[in-house]
Amino acid sequence: MKTHLLPALRITALTLLLFGVLYPVLMVGVATVIAPNSGKGELVLNDGKAIGFTLIGQKFVTDKYFNSRPSAVDYNAAATGGSNKGTSNPDYLALIHERVSNFEKQNPDVNRGEIPIDLVTASGGGLDPHISPEAALVQTKRIARIRNIDESKLVELVHDHIEQPLFGLLGPKRVHVVRLNLSLDNLSNDEK
Repeated sequence: MKTHLLPALRITALTLLLFGVLYPVLMVGVATVIAPNSGKGELVLNDGKAIGFTLIGQKFVTDKYFNSRPSAVDYNAAATGGSNKGTSNPDYLALIHERVSNFEKQNPDVNRGEIPIDLVTASGGGLDPHISPEAALVQTKRIARIRNIDESKLVELVHDHIEQPLFGLLGPKRVHVVRLNLSLDNLSNDEK
């Protein structure tokens, strides 16, 4: 028994030390040196006041703003994650149907087939701050009507906020919803 127990305890202690202490300390050290804002997260500022983080989405549900991507965790950064329900799960299908119906009520000018998938499905982490350019553009008609702004100005605003893929190759084009809505408020204030 000693021949198996002692090596197992040594390996357990070594693994705990390596992956439970040394690796996390190394990662925090690397983040402190090379990550933006020393690894504390990049803030989104409005008039010098922090209103959020660039990598954490926020919920926008009022008609006068661009809607965010749905979140399985209601944008709770302490409990990130997806719903883990498959596309054949009846509860998940009912939730998607509800989101589509809500979007159609909010945007009566948009046909069901034109609704981008990222406006009715949550991301894997539940905190995605981005939507596709198509998801932003499909909402311009509603926002233009509510805010009494020319829709072409909103389309231009969306195009100004499109972020290109990493190195021009990796990932899709995307729009940061918090930054877009901040610019939308500034555009509306300029119109007054």
